[in-house]
Amino acid sequence: MNFSESFKHSNFLCHYSPDGQFVACASQHRLVIRSVKSLQIEHLFTCLDVIQEIEWSPDSLFVLCGLFKRSLTQVWSLEEPQWTCKIDEGSAGIEAVRWAPDSRHILSTAEFNLRVTVWSLVNKSISYIKYPKGFMDFSKDGQYLALAERRDCKDFVSIFDCSAWQLCKHFPVDTRDSVGLAWSPDGATLAVWESPLNFKILLYSADGRCLGDYSAYDNALAIKTVAWSPSSQFCAVGCFDQKVRLLNHLTWKPSTEFEHPSSLAPKKDTTVVYQEVILNAPRAPLDIADALQQQQRVHREQSRYDICPGAVSLVEVKPDPEKANPRLGVGLVLFSSDAVYLATRNDNLPNTVWIWDVLRLTLIALLVQTAPVRCMEWSPVSNQLAVCTASSHVYIWSPAGCTSTNIPVDTPFLAQRLHWS
Repeated sequence: MNFSESFKHSNFLCHYSPDGQFVACASQHRLVIRSVKSLQIEHLFTCLDVIQEIEWSPDSLFVLCGLFKRSLTQVWSLEEPQWTCKIDEGSAGIEAVRWAPDSRHILSTAEFNLRVTVWSLVNKSISYIKYPKGFMDFSKDGQYLALAERRDCKDFVSIFDCSAWQLCKHFPVDTRDSVGLAWSPDGATLAVWESPLNFKILLYSADGRCLGDYSAYDNALAIKTVAWSPSSQFCAVGCFDQKVRLLNHLTWKPSTEFEHPSSLAPKKDTTVVYQEVILNAPRAPLDIADALQQQQRVHREQSRYDICPGAVSLVEVKPDPEKANPRLGVGLVLFSSDAVYLATRNDNLPNTVWIWDVLRLTLIALLVQTAPVRCMEWSPVSNQLAVCTASSHVYIWSPAGCTSTNIPVDTPFLAQRLHWS
């Protein structure tokens, strides 16, 4: 694995363009566009205030910068660097901003979810959508937008045609307080789920017909995250009871449940447990000066993976019952690009990555880290999972094995986020 020199950024705002040719980094009020091949600066844009959000257009020709403190969005063009665009929401403020799939419209959500505004970069027209709940999703083909709404104390979903931004379908959903929705990759099914106070997920067709619903239990914290498999055959539901339920697309009932216990005895013929080991772990400091020196040497630590043949006990964090949003349950669920593997993280076992074989419905690998997992992401073209733990290492799992690579920089570099090109 090769590494470049380090570049400045702020607020973890660093993203590859969809075509993989450029990388955009925000540093305070500056937007820096670099070539992926040469890492040379191709464009440098200056915004009116500190950048709080950046997003590439799907065609990789534009970059928007959200300046939420000023209720502004600035848009920059790579083909015409002199062209400028400024979107001002005024007193309504901006809570979120994103591109439409056609790369010629921008959707901004006003503060307190007062409205969603559709801005056209072609003819400067403006359209408003009222009563949003603050979450929406585009179908993968970019043809439809599903938007959750709240009217008269009831939940609704509106389906819009993105070519003309006309309302196609408006229907109620059988939820008390929905908190998320997501299109299946084939665009045939829309999943809508309840808040964690009620276990309920409903599946709708694009014309508003309810295809099915599922509820596992009552009177306990319920759904935490939902993810579709790339094949649209499974909908994975991560729950606060530390289980992942795979709903199949035929009956919309669980095909299996993946449990995440704090101790387990893995099967030798199916599951491999990779235990991270620090080779040059720092000793106990003698005094303050020695502690400071050791802190500077943390980024030079070397690590490797040992394979554990027997039972393992995992580091468990007990949630605080006095605090909201407890660190409990499966909060991260990711399918590989070919839908063969599923990676999960149980938030009260934060040091562990669980990798499941979806075809055989079994656990095949367990990555036991020395620090909590901050981010993980599958490669878009292969079955490689990248993991970081706010340490000086990047970890890569593949069906062939697991590796730990030290980030070779002279200054402390603790990886908090990562992205594949």
